[in-house]
Amino acid sequence: MASSTLFFTHLSIFFSPEVGHFALALACALALLQALLPSLGLWLCRTDPAHGPSSQSPLLQFAKPLTYSHALALLLAWSCLITAALGDDFSLRLIAETSATSKPWPYKIAGLWGNHEGSLLLWVTLLSLWSSLLATVPHQSLHRPTNIPARLQTRLIALLGYISAGFLLFCLTTSNPFLRLWPVPLEGMGMNPLLQDPGLALHPPLLYSGYVGFAVPLAFAISALLEGRADALWAHFMRPWVISAWSLLTLGIALGSWWSYAVLGWGGYWFWDPVENAALIPWLTGTALLHSVIVTEKRSTLLLWCILLAIATFSLSLSGTFLVRSGILNSVHAFANDPARGVFILTLLALFTGGSLLLFAARSHKITSPSFGAFHLFSREGTILVNNMLLCTLCAVILTGTMYPPFMQLLFGRTLSVGKPFFDATTIPLALPLLAIIGIGITLPWRYAPPARTWRRLTPALLITLGNAVPAFWLFPSPLAGLSALFALWVITSSVIDLARRLHALPSGLRSYLRLPRSLYAACCAHIGVGITILGICGMATTQERIIEATAGTHISLAGQDWCLDRLTPQHGPNFEAIEARITVRSAPRSANIITILHPQIRIFPAQNQRTLHVAITHRLFGDLYAVLGSVKNDHNQYSAILRLHYNPLASWIWLGGIIMACGGAISLRPRIPFRIRRKQPV
Repeated sequence: MASSTLFFTHLSIFFSPEVGHFALALACALALLQALLPSLGLWLCRTDPAHGPSSQSPLLQFAKPLTYSHALALLLAWSCLITAALGDDFSLRLIAETSATSKPWPYKIAGLWGNHEGSLLLWVTLLSLWSSLLATVPHQSLHRPTNIPARLQTRLIALLGYISAGFLLFCLTTSNPFLRLWPVPLEGMGMNPLLQDPGLALHPPLLYSGYVGFAVPLAFAISALLEGRADALWAHFMRPWVISAWSLLTLGIALGSWWSYAVLGWGGYWFWDPVENAALIPWLTGTALLHSVIVTEKRSTLLLWCILLAIATFSLSLSGTFLVRSGILNSVHAFANDPARGVFILTLLALFTGGSLLLFAARSHKITSPSFGAFHLFSREGTILVNNMLLCTLCAVILTGTMYPPFMQLLFGRTLSVGKPFFDATTIPLALPLLAIIGIGITLPWRYAPPARTWRRLTPALLITLGNAVPAFWLFPSPLAGLSALFALWVITSSVIDLARRLHALPSGLRSYLRLPRSLYAACCAHIGVGITILGICGMATTQERIIEATAGTHISLAGQDWCLDRLTPQHGPNFEAIEARITVRSAPRSANIITILHPQIRIFPAQNQRTLHVAITHRLFGDLYAVLGSVKNDHNQYSAILRLHYNPLASWIWLGGIIMACGGAISLRPRIPFRIRRKQPV
């Protein structure tokens, strides 16, 4: 450890905080140039009377080099910050407040985005990487006429430059990660022990990638409003970016939920925490945007709705950023209260969101789109429209429940709490019809679905679902959980049967199956993931729990299994001391069939003078075994422990479903297989 610290101390000569600060300022200047020069070039091309619309300004050629340089400058800033963290440079305030010499090196790096300054730098760095990825997309040419037009690509890069420049100014003025500290402490304060977990090391980058990724659809929306033109080809160009951002946000939310389940030690996966809601809200509008873009690409309708959803999704992502960093929301996830930072982010929110909405109000009449009457409500696009309405209503309900307490505190000085009973009572009645329509819509064709043919397609899935009604209500004693499980099964069976029907219509063989449009596989996979997640949530509603004081040798019966506390032993970690319990779970008392051995701990971190609970979990297909060591008592040298034991049915299905949903998005992004075949009959 000492030799590695010495190595990074020498490395800091080249990657010093001053170099990082300079790289951050350089990135801000490059982002401004990335925004201004291409914008000026596009304006000159439009206003030059001597040239036609195909004229090119030399300023447009700077767009891609400036984008790449902007990203490289931010990566250099990150290299300097990581070097300082691994070298234990406590002269940096960020390192002193979030790290310590005894901290494992992976968490020294992960701790850089476990605070306000580092997380904001991660946010803007990811935005620069999205911009660079957009710049690498081949533009339209004689050889590639279906690629994105060069002018559209340039405008998108410029618009992303404006967003990046605003947040880099925020970094430099109120949230500089390279601020020095004097006098220099000999030891850092260390990171919040709850955040020292592998899940949290990956959760923020994935979540922020999703947040930031929706800046690209926002740029597409603003570009369409500025040009006064949007069509199916515009939606075709935007769709991969929407899917990518949605998939990453899905993974980020799933990983955050798993962290809440596996680290906080309360046995649940989601407790409607305000910051959790701040991530769920843009996911709901992003899901609506994803489906609307598909309708626009297929049917050239819902253009204005797509533009409005793109603006709303990124605006809600920014709103979550503002709420977390302004101190308005109190949460285990929230950062320190700093009104100056909140005012700056509120200003950015007003500029980007307010400006986009004003532009929408001024220019939306330029976008011509078929009316809602252009398609039949009883069609695939009709069910997508209804689902969009339900998703947006869910979003409005959750947003209201999240923002009502802080607004009541701000306006009337009243302290209120809106928790699980409110959200369950208001969201479940909306979620159930949403699931019902998903199962119907995936089987419907575009334009119009004849009722008789639709009924024939839906009958097998409906019979399978109704045939499982008795097992569902027997496995899930709660009537609401049983009903929700039936709707989840309806979504899964409808998706599988629809895909099987389409495959049956093709000639047999792998080449034929690969020729089927990848969007069908993607939709089937994503909807199956939704159903699996809902089944996991229903299973968690039937959790069995025991809280008991036990001594060594105590046997506890839970979920038809025998849980025995074998012993309590002290343990030593890299930066903590612990007391560990050994719990053996058997199929029956004194049986030789050991199901698993759990080792929950109480960890004490001397640097932070903080105690945490380290949960022990055995993930199984049909139920998790979950143990928490609450406290340890010493009564006349007789040690006893307070244990909280859970059997959580189908718990792992919650996160498995999230992964499957994200995989559905990845499938839709894979390259098309260039096979040509003839089908037996139209599908």
